[in-house]
Amino acid sequence: MATSTTKALAGEEPPGPSRAGDGKETSRRRGAWLHRLDVKGAPYAFVAPFFVVFAAFSFYPLVYTSWISLHDVELATLDIMEWVAFDNYVELWGDSRFWNALQNTITIGIISTVPQLLMALGIAHLLNYRMRASLFFRVASLVPYATSVGAAALVFTMIFERDFGMINWGLGLVGVDPVNWEADKWPAQVAISTIVIWRWTGYNALLYLAAMQAIPADRYEAASLDGASRWQQFRHVTVPGIRSTIVFTIVLSTIGATQLFGEPLIFGQGPNGVTGGANNQYQTLGLLLYEEGWKNYQMGRSATVAWAMFMLLVLAFVAQRLIKRLRSRTS
Repeated sequence: MATSTTKALAGEEPPGPSRAGDGKETSRRRGAWLHRLDVKGAPYAFVAPFFVVFAAFSFYPLVYTSWISLHDVELATLDIMEWVAFDNYVELWGDSRFWNALQNTITIGIISTVPQLLMALGIAHLLNYRMRASLFFRVASLVPYATSVGAAALVFTMIFERDFGMINWGLGLVGVDPVNWEADKWPAQVAISTIVIWRWTGYNALLYLAAMQAIPADRYEAASLDGASRWQQFRHVTVPGIRSTIVFTIVLSTIGATQLFGEPLIFGQGPNGVTGGANNQYQTLGLLLYEEGWKNYQMGRSATVAWAMFMLLVLAFVAQRLIKRLRSRTS
């Protein structure tokens, strides 16, 4: 049999004068319970759907790709699979094209990432000070990021063209012979890295700028009172204050370098784009994946390359964590 307090909470019976204290106590407890549910449960309620979608659209392709990599599968007949176990991985380990693509991916990644992040750090440092038309420069820094990779790669391909390109024209003015940017290995990788630097420097600069503006101003005031110059303030205040953002951009740049595809594909201007040049001089892992799956129609080998790229990212993440742990121990 329900009590008067229960009926009052259910809206069936208002609490009488003698039950007013019990009603207030029950309401207070119910309010506290709802508050705890709102504070502790709300984050999980918002995050849970994301992980459900992530599992549906990420884990399933990952598992399915690993399953395909253990079979001999052709693009035209994906429903016909021949079990080969780890033969695709063994062949990939002994394939010189894989090691060439891995080396090109690492070198292009270093050439494009290091200057890009250093330039972004310098631009953000300049924008962090009061300067005229700072809003214009912030918006302008996002224009390359908003430009499609296809348009950017086409423009830079014409700029680096051997006979009529702007770069070779400028080199000719100072007496330097024209450079065959597409046919030679290192010039081609420098040209592709230039496209990546142009597209992502402004984006990373704005990330650094947002982190710099979150640093308390009293730190700079204290450093200035101690006689620190702007360069010293940048080294000992700004950089430590945005260290987590720097690590974040390094991780993003590493992932982007591993998946580099559009820039070298369009830079090749035709069939050479898929193979990374006539001698695979700038073929990345992304291009090798595409060549195996959509040119040679070997989806099993293509899936193997995809898993090699994934394991490369995992190794990079583990190495970053180990370096961070060793630094924390030494400090």
